[in-house]
This record gives sequence, structure tokens and C-alpha cells, in this order.
Amino acid sequence: MASPSPSLMLPATIAWKEDALYLLDQTRLPHESVVERVATVEDVWRWIHELRVRGAPAIGVAGAYGLCVAMQPVRQASREAFYAALEKHAAYLDTARPTAVNLSWGLKRMVQAVQRSQADRAEALYQVLVEEAKLIHQEDQAICEGIAVHGLPLITAGAGVLTHCNAGALATTGLGTATAPLYLAHRNGVAFHVFADETRPLLQGARLTAYELQQAGLDVTLITDGMAASMMAQGLVDVVIVGTDRVAANGDFANKIGTLSVAIAARYFNLPFYVACPSSTLDLQTARGEDIFIEERLDGEVTQLGGQGIAPPDIKVRNPAFDVTPHDLVTGFITERGIVRAPFEQNLAALFATGGES
Repeated sequence: MASPSPSLMLPATIAWKEDALYLLDQTRLPHESVVERVATVEDVWRWIHELRVRGAPAIGVAGAYGLCVAMQPVRQASREAFYAALEKHAAYLDTARPTAVNLSWGLKRMVQAVQRSQADRAEALYQVLVEEAKLIHQEDQAICEGIAVHGLPLITAGAGVLTHCNAGALATTGLGTATAPLYLAHRNGVAFHVFADETRPLLQGARLTAYELQQAGLDVTLITDGMAASMMAQGLVDVVIVGTDRVAANGDFANKIGTLSVAIAARYFNLPFYVACPSSTLDLQTARGEDIFIEERLDGEVTQLGGQGIAPPDIKVRNPAFDVTPHDLVTGFITERGIVRAPFEQNLAALFATGGES
């Protein structure tokens, strides 16, 4: 076995420094790495909605810090006025991305932290929010490490691993979810190969996953979405690992559009299909995939590429950002507490029975 690799060079997506929120603008990658201070609640909403910060765990953390930003102008108000503003801003931020459950989960947790507090002064309540956001941030990093440890045995020497979209360091504040086992295996000196789907229409696989894996020194090949089944047919893929934006109680899950096609192909070629799922993405209150609201985005994301039109004018367009993969196509969910296998409804509930409300 090769010697362990040096420290991974992974991008930092979110930082809270001196009472200010700083975010990496992912829409400018891979050509530019630009970090900006985001100073108003409206700007936080826009950054999340425009995918400048994206990935279910990352927007959960960004939303938590964003609520701190939102409450800074009312730090001297009464408790009643502070709480009224808190509920208003939390509801507003929650509309930025409706499918990924982490955003609403994080915002609810922030509001509940204030509800539990005995503090009377708004300044003290504001500090409760900041400390809760920092805790959510730290927990996200620890969750990524847990997923890495439990998913590590799936990455064997010489294996070909296929992933779709970006469930990497850029989608979290740590090692990522689907990429976490890859990074740990690479750190341990395991030699393997990654195929990254480009992920139309916004090319998160090409712009983000391929970029961060290459920067970290992993052996990665970029392919178009339509090539995935062909790679499987050639025997180049041994395991598929993807992320998720929401997992229903029965194990159906929503992820970036195109995931369902990958899962169907994996089943046809008898390949294991795993979903990296942090506890913050598990929604036991949603019974099944058909109950998950799917975000529809602007036509221009499909009809343009790099700012250039690629379709006839006025063509009809569908642009769902996610699709839902049924649980019977899933081999297992890689969580920070272990790999969950079927029957998912019983086993997910049992493992996370003491987890927070989602």
C-alpha cells in the first residue's frame, strides 16, 4: 500500500469571523475562488437561491448564520420584538430553497434555541443564536467525518467509483458526504478511480466535484451524464455513491436531477448504489418520496450554456432541480452512525429515533 497522502487541499465554503458571514461564491468556480462578506438577510437569501452557496448541509449552516445576520439590526430590541423578527426572518430564509430539508431543519433549530433560552435581553438572545449556529457548523464537520469512517470499507483498491452532482466539500463545511469516504481512502493511501458526472444543466459535477477532487489529488475522470451507463457496461464502475437533499421516512430520496437514471442503470448492471445521508438530511416527517416538493428553476438554466443560447427561442422547457429515487433502488444509506440497509423505514427510524426534529 502506498504511504498516506499529505493533508487534503479542500475549499472552505463558509466562515464566521468577527460577527460577519463570509461565503465562497461557487458560481465562479472553477475559474475564480472568490470569498465575499454577505451582510444582509436579503443577500443571504439571494446567495442560497442563486446557488452561490449550495449543497444541503452547506445551506443549512449558511441559513443558521444568515439568521444571525438578519437579527443584528434588532440586537437592542425587547425580547418580544426580537422573537417576532426572528420568526419573520426564519420563514423568509426558508423560502430560498424548498427541497433540501437541511435549510428548514437548521432554521427551526435556531428558533428553538431562542425559545429555550431564559435570557431577557435581545443582545443575550443574539449570542444564543450565534453559539447555536457555530454548533451546527461544528456538527456538520463531525458528521462528514463520521460518514467518511463508515463509508471507507466501500472504497477498495482499484475500485471505480461513480458519483453524480456535488456532494463534496463544497456542499458541506467538511469532507463532504458522498466524497467523504473517497477523501479518507485517499488519505489512507488507497488507489482507486472516480468518475464524476457533469450534472446538467448547471454542471455541478464538472465545475465543482471534478475541481475539488482534482485539487485534492484524487484520480478523477469527468464524464457527461449520458456516459454513466456506458462506463458501467464496460466494467469500469464498481460502486455508486451519491448525496441527497432529503430522505423520506421510507428511504425514498431526492437528489440532483439525473440521480434516478444513475440508480436505474446501477440496478441493471447489478452495482451497489449508496446514498451518503447526514442526519440533518433525514426527514422522518415526510412519509415517502412523492410527498417531497421538487423545486422548478428558470428555463434559462437549460436553454443556455455559459451564457450562450443552445436552444430554439421560446422552446418549452422543464427544469426540475431534483428527482426522487425510490428506496428499492438503494443498497444502503451511509450515515454518521453507520450504514443503514433495508428495511429502511424501520432501520432509519431505529437508528435516528433520538435525533432532532426534521
